[in-house]
Amino acid sequence: MDFSFDPAQEAFLAEVRRFATDVVAPRAAAIDATGEFPGDLVTAAAAIGLTGVTLPTAVGGGARPYVTYATALESVSAASATLAVILSVTNSLVAEPVSEFGTPEQKDLWLGRLATGRALGAFALSEAQAGSDAGNQQTTARLDDRGYVLLGRKTWVANAAVADVAIVFAATQPGARGRGISAFLVPLDTPGISREPSPDSLGVRGLGCMDLVFNDVRVGTDALLGETGKGFRIAMRALEGGRVAIAAQALGGGNAALEEAVNYAKRREAFGQPIGNFQAIQFQLADLATDLEAARMLMWNAADARDRASHARFEAAMAKLQASEAAHRAADRAMQILASEGYRRGSTIERLFRDVRAAEIYQGTSEVQRMIIAAEILK
Repeated sequence: MDFSFDPAQEAFLAEVRRFATDVVAPRAAAIDATGEFPGDLVTAAAAIGLTGVTLPTAVGGGARPYVTYATALESVSAASATLAVILSVTNSLVAEPVSEFGTPEQKDLWLGRLATGRALGAFALSEAQAGSDAGNQQTTARLDDRGYVLLGRKTWVANAAVADVAIVFAATQPGARGRGISAFLVPLDTPGISREPSPDSLGVRGLGCMDLVFNDVRVGTDALLGETGKGFRIAMRALEGGRVAIAAQALGGGNAALEEAVNYAKRREAFGQPIGNFQAIQFQLADLATDLEAARMLMWNAADARDRASHARFEAAMAKLQASEAAHRAADRAMQILASEGYRRGSTIERLFRDVRAAEIYQGTSEVQRMIIAAEILK
């Protein structure tokens, strides 16, 4: 297993790091404060290839390995978790499923636009009663002689405020749970769709989260993504990539928190010397660095498995679990090391603390990841 990067990948990652440091990081606090969707940063990210990282070059993508994609998202997230999540949704949860499961016509219509950032995607799976229990879809898709009619409400849909298209999951066989769910590729300007504000969130603000309400929305049979009744499989396949991306997002935030703690430990003095000279601080920093590096190895392993294998569900679950919880521990310990300097409203650590906490919840809670891991090892 080789996690080294060739010169072209190194050049791409160096450009991403410059973009994250010079362009994104100065905006992070304002995005958090206002909760406004950073559309201009998405456009700038698209210009350096961050909206179609793994897609084929024929459609304008970068055709880059998943390890490169995950590493790029980690750099972006160190500057802004919000932008990293926006990019992970349109890449992993929308563009990649269209590339893998879409018809030639669906690919021709959407892949080039998604790859180049001329269109943004959203992933409409969650509902009020279908979060961890994603098979409990209450949104329905009724087939008649003119196509499908969608009825229901999706919640917490990231990118939905500005997205052009969404993958919408709905029950085509109500009551059959995962065996009766289908996926649809739906332009969000389709009549009958309304966007309503989702509740404000503690962290990762500015995602453009909206509830999508489908009030007898009519789509043709050509909107079906993949086969009828196979939508749950498409969702789970998309979430494999999404969980690798969320592991990267968590790692970026966790390492940013560690860096804040290290810098503070070097400059803050107590009892006549920098606090970094005290073993109590040194051991905390050493544990956090080891914790995060272990998470990075699991993330790279999952990313590599995503490229090599037909399924990477087990590896992605491990990566997301370890990275999200390691990042939480890093932000928590960093706040303790900074003490009142970190606990104040508006500090970088305070923002990172709120941002990394979300990684243990969305795209499958830590409890769901443990269920996946346990099911695999108990086979």
